[in-house]
Amino acid sequence: MFGIGELTILLLVIVAVLAVKRLPGLVRSAGQAARIFKSEKQALKNDGAGAPDRPSPHVIRGETAERDVP
Repeated sequence: MFGIGELTILLLVIVAVLAVKRLPGLVRSAGQAARIFKSEKQALKNDGAGAPDRPSPHVIRGETAERDVP
């Protein structure tokens, strides 16, 4: 039977053969996602540096009213 190494190589060959047409699109979308992530990370870094300390939101807890259930 096949070992783990042979199955891995076989799987990689099958994926390479089937995904040749889609590979450029996948790489392009991965690069775009990395650029978006980098810009969002930079925006969060810039927002946090100049923003004053904000107080944390307070939780308002109300009392439950008893209902008359017939």
